[in-house]
Amino acid sequence: MTFTKNAANEMLDRLIISADDTEEYAEILVDKNRSIKEKDTERHFFTKKYKWIDNLTLRTFHSLCYSILRNFGVNEFDNKFKIIGENKATNDEFARYSATETSFEVIHKILIENCESNKYLLDLKRYILDYMIDKIHVEKSKRFSLPKDGKFYTTLNGTKVRSKSEQYISDWLYRHSIKFEYEPKVNFRDFDFRPDFFIPEANLYIEHVSNKSYPTKGKEQQFNEANKLLVKTFEHQTKDTALFNLVLERIVKNRLPSNYHFSTALSFEEEFSTYHKEVKDFLRQTMRVVDMFKVENIPTQTVLNESQKDQHERVRDFYKLTIPIIEQYQAYCTNKSYLDFNDMITKTISLFKNHCEIVEKFRKKYEYILVDEFQDVNNLQVELIKLLLSDKNQLFCVGDDWQSIYGFRGSNVDYIVNFKEHFKDCIILK
Repeated sequence: MTFTKNAANEMLDRLIISADDTEEYAEILVDKNRSIKEKDTERHFFTKKYKWIDNLTLRTFHSLCYSILRNFGVNEFDNKFKIIGENKATNDEFARYSATETSFEVIHKILIENCESNKYLLDLKRYILDYMIDKIHVEKSKRFSLPKDGKFYTTLNGTKVRSKSEQYISDWLYRHSIKFEYEPKVNFRDFDFRPDFFIPEANLYIEHVSNKSYPTKGKEQQFNEANKLLVKTFEHQTKDTALFNLVLERIVKNRLPSNYHFSTALSFEEEFSTYHKEVKDFLRQTMRVVDMFKVENIPTQTVLNESQKDQHERVRDFYKLTIPIIEQYQAYCTNKSYLDFNDMITKTISLFKNHCEIVEKFRKKYEYILVDEFQDVNNLQVELIKLLLSDKNQLFCVGDDWQSIYGFRGSNVDYIVNFKEHFKDCIILK
């Protein structure tokens, strides 16, 4: 067993060359006039020519599980399953059984469906603006550039404001479909100034007061003399979002026309028209999380519950947005009889655990098991290997812990570094 089709082919090539006294096969491999497809055909022909090679199994982990599920999968899932991945298979052994859609296309479709809810759509937009556009979690000293006017925070309607509290007020207005102007220039009598918010349909001005605010006495006098309505909000009110929502509701809603519509359907395309790259990055991150879930075999609700205890709001918000997408994605794949590459291993493990006669068949078939590039194995692959072992067969693993590069995909270098802890009574050759 190895990780890539090329590595499996190379092992097969070495065996054929060792058996081929005519050296014809070696010449075919170096022939630049032959296509990859032609060489694949010759490899198949020569493998069949030497029965002892044909009796061996040289496969990737996924290819092995694929063949097992095709033959026995009806006991566990559906042996007519389609394979879904980041790309559509075109020229490998899985091409015939490849799904007509990629995992990214499916997860993107599910995201758009979720965004039919205004709340989900605006929560997602808030996440993207905060952590992908404004990067509020990054220290100011480490940011490439800061706006000179101090307007750092992006609101849901794209307005730049000076503080998180002003952003909250803007977002509250936007969520309730209330039009507003930020820092409009006014002069009622003596001087120009800019109140924080003006709500035309309520003919109302809002000034948010914090410890960084300039004194408002002069402004208030101008409002009184011009008989204009000014209402102040205060920073301490923002500490409790439920209280602040109530404050804004009392200030604004009661002053709008009685027939005012406080909610309108929002469009995914319209809201994210300038954030396609960020949406794509969010979905890529979600797909990475899907892989890690499967490799670690952790229920989605467990991850969600643990994530909500995290000290970082960014982490809590990400998982609140992504877990519903992941659960719907998994349900969609099951409904369509789709398996991804991790699923193929998971289903094979489940098949072996639930049907002892099937796993016993493979334990007897494989007297010697060799695993290549062992430094890159993950939890699922090791569980599969252990299920294939009995007291009558042997395991031989080859690897180099210094070449471990797939940690981001869930590989666990500890399996080779502390091999003796995972496989008792072993011999290590360096």
